[in-house]
Amino acid sequence: MTRKPSANRAPRLVSFSGIDGAGKSTQIAALRSRLNEAGARVLLITFWDDVARLTRLRKVTGHTLFKGDKGVGTPTMPVNRRDKNIQSWYMTALRFFLYFVDAISLRMVAAKTLRADAEVAIFDRYLYDELANLPLHNPIARAYVRLLLTIGPRPDISFILDADPLQARARKPEYPLEFLRSSRASYLALSELVGAMTIVAPQPVQDVEEQVWQQVLKELSVPDVQRSTALAHSVPTASK
Repeated sequence: MTRKPSANRAPRLVSFSGIDGAGKSTQIAALRSRLNEAGARVLLITFWDDVARLTRLRKVTGHTLFKGDKGVGTPTMPVNRRDKNIQSWYMTALRFFLYFVDAISLRMVAAKTLRADAEVAIFDRYLYDELANLPLHNPIARAYVRLLLTIGPRPDISFILDADPLQARARKPEYPLEFLRSSRASYLALSELVGAMTIVAPQPVQDVEEQVWQQVLKELSVPDVQRSTALAHSVPTASK
């Protein structure tokens, strides 16, 4: 039997963004595990699978037009992707069109998500990960970002997992190191433009996990999580 959402409460939205190799998948898995252990119902939305549109056009530009490698790079099998790291003016114009389509799609997906039987919805990447590909030093690009931010909903918590580009590329070798450096700078510039984003500084995996968890406990009012956390920290009174 399908469970009904408690008191028709909408899920709280949490997004994870950052350069490739920043550890988003690891932290998302850790947060899901903690939330599930606390008794919260969790929904995962993967931006590239559930939100992004016109994916065939993107593959054509990356694989056919620019001769980029397919797949995901690993330390033992690096690849050379050629898609978002292509920064020509005509690719920026194409991105303006694609990202507008994705912003509309995100609005619809988020509306459906807010009616789901869940207490927390985690977005694996978000519109922010596309906007970080734009030349944010350009006033026109910045105005365009502000426009799209009015279309897509703002998550309750937006994490940017900061990372050292050299270490990130070692974990996930797909793009040139220089591009990862410029991409990191773009994410930081985007956080200033968007505002109210939580930047998690580079640190050991367990420390990042704990910081993410503490931020979730602080910002989200999820009854099951609060009850579980309160019980975990309660100390039984010794009998006299």
